[in-house]
Amino acid sequence: MANQLSERYGAWALVAGASEGLGAAFAGALAGRGMNLLLIARRRDLLNEVAADCRRRFGVETICLDADLAAPDFAERLRSAVSGLELGVAVYNAAYAPVGDFADADPADISRVIDVNVRGPAGLLRELLPAMVERGRGAAILMSSLAGDCGAPGIAAYAASKAFNRVLAESLWRELKGRGVDIVACCAGAIRTPGYAQASAKDAPGTVDPEFVAERALRALGGGPVVVPGFVNALAAWALSRLLPRRAAIGIMAGSTKGLARTLEAKARS
Repeated sequence: MANQLSERYGAWALVAGASEGLGAAFAGALAGRGMNLLLIARRRDLLNEVAADCRRRFGVETICLDADLAAPDFAERLRSAVSGLELGVAVYNAAYAPVGDFADADPADISRVIDVNVRGPAGLLRELLPAMVERGRGAAILMSSLAGDCGAPGIAAYAASKAFNRVLAESLWRELKGRGVDIVACCAGAIRTPGYAQASAKDAPGTVDPEFVAERALRALGGGPVVVPGFVNALAAWALSRLLPRRAAIGIMAGSTKGLARTLEAKARS
């Protein structure tokens, strides 16, 4: 059971956005299944800590690549890092999520959302999928969000980028069906990560631990194309997309994201 993923897909797993929170949880869950790790994030010190923990607990090999996924040279650095590795699983967890009204946003923030949340996963998969297809095995997980199910005032650019990730994963799931490569979009609600703790004063309904999300996403490989971790979140996703009128769904999301904006404003004043 422990080595099931490595036997099914390949010996190495890549986690983009692996320095803490959900990315670190994915690293631990993959290492626990016997997969060696290529960990990518900007903060080398935190990456080293995650890598050392996985080596100590599970005895796997690790490689750390401190890189900005939005940098122009990232594709070249990624290509060099994966050269010679039998990369079986790729997880794109990195995201940028500025909070506030779109009309007041810094244009640089909007550009970074596009670079990290849209160009990043699209470019990473374009680099990695051909080798997986050629080998006839591999898998990828794109982290989406319930915020991508409908309009989300206050995090408009982020929500739109997460809709892109879901649709990209759904499309690739069908394109690669029968070719040995599994794709899934993980549409999570609130997750207890350091980033969420900064943005919210208290847990939202359905908030889950990162380890739970990572496990549910990995177990969904081979099913797909979408997994929503947690009963409350799955119920919310069903209601937002199928039960409620679109205007009502957007109104509910607006109420939810107002709390994020108020919390960030309070922290800025303190």
